[in-house]
Amino acid sequence: MMQEKISRIIGEYSTGEKGPMLFVTAGIHGNEPSGVLALQEVFKQLHKTKPAIKGTILGVAGNKEALHRNQRYIDEDLNRTWTEENLEKANIESHEEQEMYEIIEVLEKYNKQGFKKRYFIDCHTTSSDSLPYMSVQDVNDNNDFAHQFPTYIVKGFSDIITGDIDHYLSRTGMTGFVFEAGQHTSKASAQNHEGMIWLALHKVCGLDLHTIETFPDCVEAFAEKNAPEQKTFEIEYRHGLTNNDAFKMQPGFQNFQEIKKGELLAMQNGEEVRSRWNARIFMPLYQAQGNDGFFVIKEVKY
Repeated sequence: MMQEKISRIIGEYSTGEKGPMLFVTAGIHGNEPSGVLALQEVFKQLHKTKPAIKGTILGVAGNKEALHRNQRYIDEDLNRTWTEENLEKANIESHEEQEMYEIIEVLEKYNKQGFKKRYFIDCHTTSSDSLPYMSVQDVNDNNDFAHQFPTYIVKGFSDIITGDIDHYLSRTGMTGFVFEAGQHTSKASAQNHEGMIWLALHKVCGLDLHTIETFPDCVEAFAEKNAPEQKTFEIEYRHGLTNNDAFKMQPGFQNFQEIKKGELLAMQNGEEVRSRWNARIFMPLYQAQGNDGFFVIKEVKY
């Protein structure tokens, strides 16, 4: 739980030189605070050391009220509200839709500053133990951008799940990805988020990392210690849930764990859910809220 209600803009930094915008969102799910903590540390170091960069980095909080309550969401999942239908309707019908429109207002304000290119990172964590990974919608130059960083890359999530913020940002022409840093309460997650943000500042805004007082620890904890060797995966199957489903994963599954055909994965409404694949499991659900039971992924060539 965030002890104090957080501001929409976590931080902003620029040295006045024209260049790209790096737009970093955190806490889109309120039970995932590590991206917020990482951004707070990044802006603390930026304002302390005042390094030169080209363009601007902007850190934005997602579901502020859910962050304060340490809940995934209040009325509905904020990472499912960014649909064209919701954006076209005249009235706001949920707390998350209000949060969405406030984030859009921030984006519109900064779009007017004429950035030559706009990048984004959306910071998340997972309910089960997980290696850090990126989720990339294969549009614009997102995939090429993602492959400039260490760790696993999963393509296609936003093509299956509609209404997520990275899908929306990509539709507006921005380049970026979702970064899942690890398990919700793991100390490594905030380290991984911070490391990724520093690396992105280096690649997008030309930051000389050696000018940061906490370098190299602030990057090496992620890039050298926690990130696996880069591999690319695609989603083969999504096991979706309705609000009425009684679903429980079998214990012990971790993100990217290999599964075998016939293996018991979960119980749903009193029935066994067994694997139909020799593949890997992705995002097994170990929390009360959520409508994705698990995904199945396969490794592909970049």
